[in-house]
Amino acid sequence: MISDFFIARPVLANVLAILMMVIGGVAMFALPVAQYPDVVPPTVQVTTRYPGASARTVVDTVALPIEQQVNGVEGMIYMQSFSGADGSYSLTVTFKIGADLNIAQVLVQNRVSSALSSLPQAVQSQGVVVQKNSTAILQIVTLTSPDSRYDSLYLANYATIKLKDEVARLPGVGNVVVFGAGQYSMRIWLDPNKMQARGLVPQDIIQALQQQSTQVTAGQVGAPPAPSGQSFQYTLNVFGRLSDPAEFAQVIVKTGRAGEITRLGDVGRVELGAQTYAQVFTLDGRPAAGLAIRRPGRTR
Repeated sequence: MISDFFIARPVLANVLAILMMVIGGVAMFALPVAQYPDVVPPTVQVTTRYPGASARTVVDTVALPIEQQVNGVEGMIYMQSFSGADGSYSLTVTFKIGADLNIAQVLVQNRVSSALSSLPQAVQSQGVVVQKNSTAILQIVTLTSPDSRYDSLYLANYATIKLKDEVARLPGVGNVVVFGAGQYSMRIWLDPNKMQARGLVPQDIIQALQQQSTQVTAGQVGAPPAPSGQSFQYTLNVFGRLSDPAEFAQVIVKTGRAGEITRLGDVGRVELGAQTYAQVFTLDGRPAAGLAIRRPGRTR
């Protein structure tokens, strides 16, 4: 019996016990220790928006091209997507436990890039975001206005501009997600009766805005080759992208044969509001904004 062997040799048994204690002490300082160890598979998330599209349209024009390319990426276990009635799209790709998230993100990004040419132009303009997504939320911080001076839209944008990047740079933080009313956006509410009376359709409004609200370069005056005596070179700054509701209301959307002008304010109203009203965030019944702080995903 093994026990008889060590009972008959107590010195050897003590030496082996001391040796095991020394090895354990050395290993205790060398083994990695994590407060929040990885117990769930790592994920990579793909998000985009198709403004004005229904959930069925998003599935047919956005989800299918992207998922056909991403399906089968190396190390993937499964993937799950969501298409919203507000035109939003989200794809979560789950990888095996222990997978290097940096490599997984690059692999998914390459597959998504192959599908970009098949997506609608509006989606390409919005952009497709591929990022590592940790399922472990360290904490959620909320912003409120005690005197109700600021609404959820203001608080969400304040969190995005002032807090999100600062918190994301802290050690031990992977990424920060802002919950609230979303970003500011210029919203145009069209009157169908007024548009019909003037022979206009929404596409006419879109084209007029694309042509008249754009950032352009006007060039320079006095650039070489210049005549002798030209001492200065000037860069021209012209009025480009619109930023005020009153400016949008003055956009010309149609010109008649007799010179009559139809402006955007004649067929609708313009206001500065939220990009989407599909999300609401409140705290104790009051408008608020939240920051979900996630820990970094595991990398090798």
